[in-house]
Amino acid sequence: MAISLFARLRVTVMLAVAGCIHALTFAPDPLPSWSLAIVQIVALSVLVQSVRDATSVLQAFLRGGWFGLVNFSVGLYWLFISMNHYGGLPAPLAVIGVIALSAFLALFTALACGVFAGLRPVPARRIVWMDVLTWSAAWAGTEWLRSILFSGFPWLNIGYAHVDSPLAGWAPLLGVHGVAFFAAFVAAALSLALRPSAALQKPAPAIAMTALALLLSGELLMQVDWSSAYGKPLNIQLVQGNIDQSEKFDPALFDQGLMRHLKLAAEPSALGVPAADLIVLPETVLPVFQDQLDSTVWKAWHDIARNQRSTIAMGVPLRTTDSSGTLTYTNSAIGFDATTSVQQLAAGTMPQRYDKRHLVPWGEYTPPGFKWFVEMLNLPMGEFDRGPARQTPFEVGDQNLAFNICYENVFGPELLPALSSRGGQDPGASILVNISNLAWFGPTRALRQHLQIGRLRSIETARPMVTSTNTGITASIDPHGRIMATLPPHQAAVLAVTVQGMTGLTPYTRFGDVAVMALAGILLLGAVRVRRRIDFS
Repeated sequence: MAISLFARLRVTVMLAVAGCIHALTFAPDPLPSWSLAIVQIVALSVLVQSVRDATSVLQAFLRGGWFGLVNFSVGLYWLFISMNHYGGLPAPLAVIGVIALSAFLALFTALACGVFAGLRPVPARRIVWMDVLTWSAAWAGTEWLRSILFSGFPWLNIGYAHVDSPLAGWAPLLGVHGVAFFAAFVAAALSLALRPSAALQKPAPAIAMTALALLLSGELLMQVDWSSAYGKPLNIQLVQGNIDQSEKFDPALFDQGLMRHLKLAAEPSALGVPAADLIVLPETVLPVFQDQLDSTVWKAWHDIARNQRSTIAMGVPLRTTDSSGTLTYTNSAIGFDATTSVQQLAAGTMPQRYDKRHLVPWGEYTPPGFKWFVEMLNLPMGEFDRGPARQTPFEVGDQNLAFNICYENVFGPELLPALSSRGGQDPGASILVNISNLAWFGPTRALRQHLQIGRLRSIETARPMVTSTNTGITASIDPHGRIMATLPPHQAAVLAVTVQGMTGLTPYTRFGDVAVMALAGILLLGAVRVRRRIDFS
């Protein structure tokens, strides 16, 4: 009995340590970039082996849930800051909130482990290929479910640990879920290599060779140029205002924040740096609806666009009336230049506009049954309308820019429609632009995790991306996911970059998650058939 309790305690501690280390692999610091993928695979292999050793489906489910709870609690700790420090929620309730969300997300990890355990054949007849492929399919399938159910929350998908690994080469073909599938495969293969199971047949070396082939193939795929240069490069200035979240929506400090952004946007180009074609400012630069501003504010912005001879793009909450006469409230990005009138800006009828489509639960809309929770938080704006799925890219010079706002960057499939041409109406986006306000999370790993996500979006789509953020990390990313330039976080500054737009569609841009989910589905259905055949033989 004592041995059994000790064994269970050992597994519990081992999974907690592995889950904690696993949570550190989604952005560099403290781990260096080159090590993230290696550590992620090693930590996940600990979970794979513990699930293989489970004596029942329930035990496998619980082990997966425990690993997931630790992983998400450590990886998403920064939500405590947004709820407590800026949202005003008492610390004990904020801790409960983080743990509750982590427990919910851990259900998907538990489900992957439970499905894997349930579909493995009885010990005497286990098949190593089925073992590894079932694990990979179950993991990728539940990651995908996590990205769509209840509006989705795909943060900390294991694919993001591989932005700097050879497996990232598969992203233009199969997206982040394909990278996750192969990362899960390599983790399962590693666990077999480190601890071969007598209950499995012996083609384990072939599994190891396949894992190596996936890595080598990914490295070769990274050398492929999936897109080609389009038009004349764009000179862009990315503004990082660094307004603390406690100050951003304070009416007494509104003028201070406004003047800082006006001053940064009006800065002339440094000696030897081309004049900006486009000036991009972060999400909710103006933290009130556009029609609440005095016309002199809009005139000041209009004057900067005229004096700089640039297009200005910024995040603004809009209160406008749609074609049916209904009043709508949107978290939007707007684009304007000297030809746009002050009256258009005040009315929200500027010609270039993007309305955020994927809203943040509790922050931008209230899920059914959670009004009580939202009322406990000190949120400045809470009920926005959603933008349409396909919105016309902004035209600046020769380039077409597809905007997304903050949290939307984590939903890769939702960025894809803007990349495809729409008949004769527009040619599709050549540059991706993300504007964000991550000040909600303070000086935490959330900023680096968000940049890592953006890098994978560029790899998936073979498009450059620029990010303009309030407190960081403002950056320019090339079509291969490499960071070309960046600003230190929590500093007010302007980043001048030149970005070459790209055209051409990767396989992932054309088909989205269909291919990898079809693969996972076929493998799981095959595992069900094999299991039934063995059980009834």
